[in-house]
Amino acid sequence: MPIKIPSALPAYDVLTREGVSVMDEDQAALQDIRPLRIALLNLMPKKIQTENQFARLIGATPLQIELTLLRMSDHKTRNTAAEHMESFYRPVSEVWDEKFDGLIITGAPIEHLEFHEVNYYAELERVMDWTQTNVQSTMAVCWGGMAMINHFHGVKKHMLDAKAFGCFRHTNRAPASPYLNGFSDDCVIPVSRWTEIRQDEVDAVADLKTLLASDEVGPALVEDAAHRALYVFNHFEYDRDSLKQEYDRDIAAGTQINVPVNYYPDENPSLPPVNRWRSHAHLLYGNWIQEIYQATPYDIEKIGS
Repeated sequence: MPIKIPSALPAYDVLTREGVSVMDEDQAALQDIRPLRIALLNLMPKKIQTENQFARLIGATPLQIELTLLRMSDHKTRNTAAEHMESFYRPVSEVWDEKFDGLIITGAPIEHLEFHEVNYYAELERVMDWTQTNVQSTMAVCWGGMAMINHFHGVKKHMLDAKAFGCFRHTNRAPASPYLNGFSDDCVIPVSRWTEIRQDEVDAVADLKTLLASDEVGPALVEDAAHRALYVFNHFEYDRDSLKQEYDRDIAAGTQINVPVNYYPDENPSLPPVNRWRSHAHLLYGNWIQEIYQATPYDIEKIGS
């Protein structure tokens, strides 16, 4: 089954060219099934790029997905055209009474700020509480995951002396987890952050279970079953050249930055990078969708009840 998105959304053409099955509203109306309602709360500055990345992953499952794009109600983006935001995004203030099978909360490049210093954090806290009554399962990514694990468990984010930047090998610590079905014993995941969540502080919380972790960059995937959430501190969704774009941007701006480790062939930035995480990215998001499908009520209004 395809992912249902507006035909005018840039991701529609991008995913079609890649062979991902997509459909518009008219096509979806012809199918007598209930699609899974998945919302993407997009906190990243490059909205369209982020839409493409996550739509690609959740649209590659056998189930019909209806994607809803959300934004913070009063926060104005400076990197995406106002027309795009007006056409395709809904403020979260419009959906408090609605139910969703899944929610993805993205990262945001605001790691240097304390959570309470972020101008939309009070509303984000309301979103995180709202997930407990209106969302079957939440996937919170990078800064979004750090915010959510802090909100529910008080686990802190810590500034790093140097940016964790590159592709790091992670160990599969829970092979029997349904979220890791099909995973190898280890996998490579892109990392790009100035902060960390520390493994010992996660381990100190009985309700948290680490599924993937690295000796170099700490936990990558943590399950919070009590809050029906997964916290993903790294970037399975990244494109092949996402780290390259960040590296080139920093070099052009004169920012001190290391070459992303284990990313370019022979650690040579003049060579094109290689994507070695794509298959595990599809496995993770496909497994998440599968778990939602098995657990969510057919009557969507019963979510949270």
